[in-house]
Amino acid sequence: MLTLFVASAIGCASGRTVLVTDDSPVRIGPKTTGHVYCMIDGDWVLSDDRVQLPEGWYAMPPRFVHPEDLMP
Repeated sequence: MLTLFVASAIGCASGRTVLVTDDSPVRIGPKTTGHVYCMIDGDWVLSDDRVQLPEGWYAMPPRFVHPEDLMP
């Protein structure tokens, strides 16, 4: 088990990380920016500008969010 963890950690440190599955959340790293969707009048609207994403926040696939916790 420890070998699998070490191999995974080395894979992330190689300088190139590719998200292939939606098996788990990821944490936002330092100085991350990007466009985000905001709920406006019941619709998801993509931001015009890039925003700074706070380090340490989590990004996760929708299946990790309980439907009752989603905005209408």
